[in-house]
Amino acid sequence: MKSLHRPDLYSWSCFNPARNIDFNGFAWIRPEGNILIDPVALSNHDWNHLESLGGVVWIVLTNSDHLRSAKEIANQTYAKIAGPAGEKEYFPILCDRWLNDGDELVPGLKVVELQGSKTPSELALLLEETTLITGDLVRSHSAGSLTMLPDEKLMNRDQAVASVHRLAGLEKVETVLVGDGWSVFRDGRVRLQELVETLGITTSK
Repeated sequence: MKSLHRPDLYSWSCFNPARNIDFNGFAWIRPEGNILIDPVALSNHDWNHLESLGGVVWIVLTNSDHLRSAKEIANQTYAKIAGPAGEKEYFPILCDRWLNDGDELVPGLKVVELQGSKTPSELALLLEETTLITGDLVRSHSAGSLTMLPDEKLMNRDQAVASVHRLAGLEKVETVLVGDGWSVFRDGRVRLQELVETLGITTSK
């Protein structure tokens, strides 16, 4: 796994040829138990690295399209799985906890519920106010900038744009870690505000 901007954060990736971008999984290493977010498949090297860091106690899934390798990892590690409460009725795998807007899975990891994406109630995660972790709605296909999921994949564009506006209003965000594409490690809020400017005005309340 690759070291990120904080000594307690790591990432590993799986290249997707169809989209020409990486799909990323993230690990937050904590004395109280490590947390994986939208984990893609782990290589033998990454498995060994994760085990050397203490394994995993929780896996967080931001939406039902980001199951990736969560079930296999949970089966091997006995980690618990948390998913979006808005998808509870039809989520493809069993979850030990369902997350709503404003919840904290553990202290310092806050849930931001997003609307209008390709799945209902997609989650973003705010780590200690400064690191935002996104699933599908906010992504990056080129280094240094952010984009939104294409309109044809959205359930409701106005709601999706309103959700991006909300993320851009998080005043302390410095880093945006994206599930799909290139993460932004500096001036994260500025990049989110630039994205808002490209989206136009939303009419959602």
